[in-house]
Amino acid sequence: MVSDGWFNKRFDQCADLIRETVNPTEIDIVPYIGLEHIAQESLYLVGCGTSGDVSSAKTRFNKGDILFGKLRPYFRKVIIAPFDGVCSTDIWVVRCKPGTDQRFLFYWMASQEFVEESTRSSDGTRMPRAQWECVSRIEKPIPPIQEQQAIACILGALDDKIELNRQMCKTLEDTAQAIFKSWFVDFDPVHAKAAGKQPKGMNSEIAALFPDSFEDTDQGSIPKGWSIRSIGEMVKVYGGGTPSTRELNYWIDGIHPFCTPKDMAALPEPILLSTERKISDYGLAKISSGQLPIGTVLLSSRAPIGYLAISRIPVSINQGIIAMVCDFRFPNIYALHWTKTNLGMIVSQANGSTFLEISKSNFRLIKAIVPTVEVLNSFMGLVEPLYLGIESLLLENELLNAMRDELLPKLISGNLRIRDAEKIVGRSV
Repeated sequence: MVSDGWFNKRFDQCADLIRETVNPTEIDIVPYIGLEHIAQESLYLVGCGTSGDVSSAKTRFNKGDILFGKLRPYFRKVIIAPFDGVCSTDIWVVRCKPGTDQRFLFYWMASQEFVEESTRSSDGTRMPRAQWECVSRIEKPIPPIQEQQAIACILGALDDKIELNRQMCKTLEDTAQAIFKSWFVDFDPVHAKAAGKQPKGMNSEIAALFPDSFEDTDQGSIPKGWSIRSIGEMVKVYGGGTPSTRELNYWIDGIHPFCTPKDMAALPEPILLSTERKISDYGLAKISSGQLPIGTVLLSSRAPIGYLAISRIPVSINQGIIAMVCDFRFPNIYALHWTKTNLGMIVSQANGSTFLEISKSNFRLIKAIVPTVEVLNSFMGLVEPLYLGIESLLLENELLNAMRDELLPKLISGNLRIRDAEKIVGRSV
């Protein structure tokens, strides 16, 4: 049944596929978006490259165009382009036609119905790609433009709140990183005291914990009274493994979160709240490191090296992750920022012909500056609330994402009245 004022339209009556391909070597440097830059399921951009990083033909897009990942469309990688640039040819560039609201079209393409239709149209077994010739013929009832705009406004309010929360998360993490850099990389408080000055932005109680001079070590000059220790001396380092996927008992009815680098790659901030897969008790028993505690620091150790997260859930890990279980001598947030800051040096200790990998044994030998426990306690007192704030915002975003995805199909099908949806959203944003 079609709602009053709604008319059946084919997708190609509402949108055009933009096929303008360019050679990146023949244009000015512009942003580049690949499939790896679009979050799975969550409808946002996690990063971008530049056209100078790629060489093969790419598709040009304008700010406001809709980018839809046609390779494995069931991943639901779809965004509104926030700037002009070029993208992978495995991404459709879609532009709305007159009479169609751009943001409404975006939510139509983000709907599970559209994703499923795109998936059914896919050609190829190992690398399935949606076929425009099939998708363009998808037909559904479309409301008048004013109602399209109202629907898009409701759903957009949720996405705007999600984006605001992401920005707040980034600000909190940047603040923590700035404190780490000032205290433990640039040694600003020590330099200030050595010059007879009060460290900027620091109360006298915390300033008193820092020395006023440096001492030489085989790793260079460090604050007096601090030490150089190997990572293996300061934290418990674990590797993981993957129970056989052929043994269904290891995976059916799984209850234990099982983390892979893929889970970490998709994180908007370095806090792990969930994993794509879970294993059973039988599967957990096959992993030598078992279940690691809340607060464990995770580092992807290959393909690529460098994804980072603090787990806020008990978690087991696969062979592509190194885990650090920390205590007060080398707290987890300090370990996270130390690893992030020293990633280049960590990668330099990796080896491998097919891909680089840092082994547990090599990782344990890496040297780190270890401040006094008192300084570390003060650092954690400042940054722990920041990370609790990040966690709270991420949890809120999970709820907002779920609400948007629940309302989306009801609104674009006309099964939910706009005024009722406005009331629901108004209570959340």
